[in-house]
Amino acid sequence: MARFDEVKNLVMSLESDFEKFYEKNNQAAGTRVRKGMQDLKTLAQDIRAEVQNTKNTATK
Repeated sequence: MARFDEVKNLVMSLESDFEKFYEKNNQAAGTRVRKGMQDLKTLAQDIRAEVQNTKNTATK
């Protein structure tokens, strides 16, 4: 569950940058959003691999 909390915290930390980018057209905020979304993708991939690995070792 700690990994899920990481995902939630990352998404919540990007909220203000999303608002700044979409509502105020702040380009620097857009860069931070893109970086944050890349971090989210990496985290999701790591979690996916961890779940798959745990699932495979549990069924053996």
